[in-house]
Amino acid sequence: MPIAAQVRVIAHRGASAWRPEHTLASYAKAIADGADFIEPDLVMTRDGVPVARHGNEIGSTTDVADHRAFASRRTRKRIDGDLVEGWFVEDFTLAELKRLRARERLPPLRGSRYDGMFAIPTLEEIIDFLAAQADVQGRTIGLMPELKHGSYSRGLGLPMEDRVLDILAAHRYTRHAPVELQSFEIGNLLYLRRQLGPERANISLLQLIDDDHPQPADVLAAHGTLTYAQMLTPAGLHRIATYADAIAPPTRMIIPLGADGRLAHPTTLVRDAHEAGLQVQPYTFRPENIFIAADFHDGGAPEACNEAGSIAEIRAYLDTGIDGFFTDDPALGRKALALR
Repeated sequence: MPIAAQVRVIAHRGASAWRPEHTLASYAKAIADGADFIEPDLVMTRDGVPVARHGNEIGSTTDVADHRAFASRRTRKRIDGDLVEGWFVEDFTLAELKRLRARERLPPLRGSRYDGMFAIPTLEEIIDFLAAQADVQGRTIGLMPELKHGSYSRGLGLPMEDRVLDILAAHRYTRHAPVELQSFEIGNLLYLRRQLGPERANISLLQLIDDDHPQPADVLAAHGTLTYAQMLTPAGLHRIATYADAIAPPTRMIIPLGADGRLAHPTTLVRDAHEAGLQVQPYTFRPENIFIAADFHDGGAPEACNEAGSIAEIRAYLDTGIDGFFTDDPALGRKALALR
């Protein structure tokens, strides 16, 4: 894939700095604020329906704990190598999940004014909504689903890759609009690459890079040795380019923070990825001081929204030549691009 002609603003979980993440309301605000893509994370229900949640544990993003009928479903599981306690999407049917309502994941930052207002959307509902919004806006809006916990879901008998492809193929909008499928794993991207023929030229693939775990979950499960660090060497990037079109590393892998919390010198990652033929779309920009490099703090509280600082930080990363970026506040992303 060549370097993008226009830098893409990717709405990370929607406009998740301002609405509960992965709700139609969050996607709606992102689109109104100028996002080029919306990004739903997908997990599988017990009856095999892809729905939008950041992960399969839903205790922190829904009101499931308030439903006495579901109290016994609280449990502990090992997910992608991590021990997690809570309620899990794969233990609920879609009909049961529709009884829940979304909650703000970071209430200390954004408050809880929208808690209880919005349902958990399915992928099909998101595509219907996206097509309607594109018509209202008079522009094409891309879809960037992340396939979460791919090998874990497959182990439960709930593989999502073919199901997602079937849903995309069934809707006229996603047969033509840009779609970018993403994963932290490798195996599902390799599988998807084999399934994408010329008739699906609108679909591209993105390899996510993790900084919280040393290896992709499917590599870990197979007792492999490949690490994300190895994947980001020039040779590793060329291997990624055989099955994916882009990478999405954390922002600090492009410009790290120094010991003082300020931006240090950029790494060579953007240049190396471009030389391998990959686009670079880092994650995630967010507007509160606590998430912004110290260069751009405005003296406010850590949880205070710092619009000017966020815009300045995004512009510093734009100068490295990135092809797009994930942001929880697409309006600020658009403003940063307008100032280039």
